Amino acid sequence: MKSTYAQRVYDDVAGRNPGEPEFLQAVKEVLTSIEPALEGNPKFEDHAILERMVEPDRMIKFRIAWVDDQGKTQVNRGYRVEFNNAIGPYKGGLRFHSSVTQSILKFLGFEQVFKNALTGLWMGGGKGGSDFDTHGKSEGEVMRFCQAFMTELYRHIGPNTDIPAGDIGVGGREVGYMYGQYKRIMNEFTGVLTGKGLAFGGSLGRTEATGYGLCYYTDEVLKTMMNDSFEGKIVSISGSGNVSIYAAEKTLELGGIVQVMSDSSGYIYDPDGINLDLVKDIKLVRRERISAYADTRKKAEFSANKKVWERPCDIALPCATQNELEETDAKQLISNGVKLVAEGANMPTTPEAIEALRTAKVVYAPGKASNAGGVAVSGLEMTQDSQRLAWTFEETDARLQRIMKDIVAQSLSASNQYGLGNDLLLGANLAGFVKVANAMVDQGIF
Repeated sequence: MKSTYAQRVYDDVAGRNPGEPEFLQAVKEVLTSIEPALEGNPKFEDHAILERMVEPDRMIKFRIAWVDDQGKTQVNRGYRVEFNNAIGPYKGGLRFHSSVTQSILKFLGFEQVFKNALTGLWMGGGKGGSDFDTHGKSEGEVMRFCQAFMTELYRHIGPNTDIPAGDIGVGGREVGYMYGQYKRIMNEFTGVLTGKGLAFGGSLGRTEATGYGLCYYTDEVLKTMMNDSFEGKIVSISGSGNVSIYAAEKTLELGGIVQVMSDSSGYIYDPDGINLDLVKDIKLVRRERISAYADTRKKAEFSANKKVWERPCDIALPCATQNELEETDAKQLISNGVKLVAEGANMPTTPEAIEALRTAKVVYAPGKASNAGGVAVSGLEMTQDSQRLAWTFEETDARLQRIMKDIVAQSLSASNQYGLGNDLLLGANLAGFVKVANAMVDQGIF
């Protein structure tokens, strides 16, 4: 880092947060990117903005005791990281997965601060979850866990305080169970959670939002930076969950060709193009491994324990999990002629892979910008809840498109303002940071 202020703060964060590699990775990326803003604004150092920004407002950790179907008491850990509310109430998802740790939730909450700022909506950043894994659990077990989780969490959240949503392992079913328990405890019907069912305050378009938003963002980048479009492009998408499926759906609508999708067991390749209806049936209805796809499609191949990035493509959309696209993968993509990488997951590309892509002049879009569609529509759901209105899918989708186009414009504007050219990574970090930092300065020490 060139900035002694940024370096000093990072060194302090590294010393105070040992054993939290994901969080330190996220902090280092942002602090390195925002140095141009620090150079011309001594007020940020005078007000200790970085020191305050890298420390969560509060970190809540609690025990969750619940009873399984055999009548045995199980115990999990629960968390809520309320990171920064300078521009609005804390907003961010809940993740239920065995890999959940304090480091992962802190990195996600830190990223969420800047992502939410880019949407233009009044939302701060937070994240939460548990090391509970829904896989292999019965409906009753999932319900009892969600109720136990909310029995601890309810006292820290509210429609004007902290509004959780879904994330990995937390879909409409889990949100519904948690919302029911919150309503039971508080005796009030409010928009305290987003991602709710349409019958009780949910928003049309929320399920598709992250995947669709990723493609709207990518389409705008193709138009404004490359004078191009999705039409006829080979698009590689990792994962086969909610984000991946709807990114594939919108890619096909925009004229792209998807030949690969994956899960943790490996990936499928279909030279005729992925049959998305079949993928939806396998993953959303039957809840089976992606390998089942090759049992039905004669030309399809399943490659066990391998990544989609070994296949040639024009556009790569990593949508699975953090640090899935490594340096060797990036080099393989580069050698196969990839032109654009846009992140659908949170921090799916390692620092070494990002450097390789940027050195090779591949257009790279960071997740805090390109996958902001999910939280954007969550913010729109909050608006509908507060007004007691339900917008049509078309109304919500039109607003989503405008938000994603504006994020591209904000990023390019900020990057050019500091003489960095059309750099989506630096621009997104600068635009998000300056907005939050100025709000913190204006509000005094808090």
